[in-house]
Amino acid sequence: MAELLKHMYNPQFFERLNAVLVETVPLFDERQFIFKIFDRTWPDLELKQRTRQVTIALHEFMPGEFPKAVKIITSISRLLRSRDEKEQSYPFIFLPDYIELYGLENFDESMRAIEEVTKLVSAEFAIRRFILKYPDAAMRQLTLWSKHEDPSVRRLASEGCRPRLPWSKELTMFRTDPSPILPILENLKTDPSEYVRRSVANNLNDIAKDNPSLVIKMAKRWKSDSQETKWIIRHGCRTLLKKGVEQVLRMHGFKPDRRCAVQDLNVSKTVKVGDYLMFDFDFRNLEKKAEQFRIEYIVHYLTSTGKISPKVFKIGEYKVEAASSISIRRRQSFINFTTRKHYSGKHTLTILVNGKPKARQDFVVG
Repeated sequence: MAELLKHMYNPQFFERLNAVLVETVPLFDERQFIFKIFDRTWPDLELKQRTRQVTIALHEFMPGEFPKAVKIITSISRLLRSRDEKEQSYPFIFLPDYIELYGLENFDESMRAIEEVTKLVSAEFAIRRFILKYPDAAMRQLTLWSKHEDPSVRRLASEGCRPRLPWSKELTMFRTDPSPILPILENLKTDPSEYVRRSVANNLNDIAKDNPSLVIKMAKRWKSDSQETKWIIRHGCRTLLKKGVEQVLRMHGFKPDRRCAVQDLNVSKTVKVGDYLMFDFDFRNLEKKAEQFRIEYIVHYLTSTGKISPKVFKIGEYKVEAASSISIRRRQSFINFTTRKHYSGKHTLTILVNGKPKARQDFVVG
């Protein structure tokens, strides 16, 4: 079993960190710092709670005036980077968390510090409180950062204003009106860094969940740009592709009206919770020329209330020659996780081709 993320805050981490804090924080007391962190509540704290505990413990040794304290935060970040600490390593996220928690009333100083700290660990969570408090000023800053020489700062410009960033508070005003985000995405759509481009695609995908027509227009306008931009469009439209939006399917070469057949669909009649559902079928292109096909499946899950909750899973995208077949075999996990619990009863599996249902079969979870 993989180790829990919260265990990244371990003695080895604090040994490295404290060596830096001793050099950068005046009157730093290593023993007291560790004592404040590993108190009686520590074993029960989850990852973000542990991060906040580190932040608060560090504050005990910092100057009371934020402009002085934040200069030390910047020095800590620079010294950690100079010692070849792995950049974008989550445990250091207490540094932007410090700025978020104590610097909200000091916009200019906080922006300068965030610009530096995000080179070590992303400040995507911290910047959101500033966006909410200072929407115009913060978005101007993010737009400037979208042209920064450092890819981690450019990525923050996109990642920090995602409307639905996971693990963070949604920016609901951008779900309603994402227009302030668009100049940033325009600046980054041909970015040389894959790290940045992936963030742009994720931001675009967030926007598509609430404003699909806007993303479709952008995708059409961007389509003639570079290969990098084409990848952004494809990844940024993944929710719309899963939803079977015909305009988007056609844009990517998947024509819903192409003649094809799913043959001999075979699905396990029963599957136990904790096991895997097995299924296989043959797919045949009935057209007289080779065609592109996007093949997916839907599991219609039974919920605790007896309702049905469908979820789409991608199998793959294939170029299939005229009058030719391919065989597909897959398995679907029915292991319980915190994000999904399975319930006994009748379920259904449906095969989709270019957004259209082609075959279905029931099975029982026992």
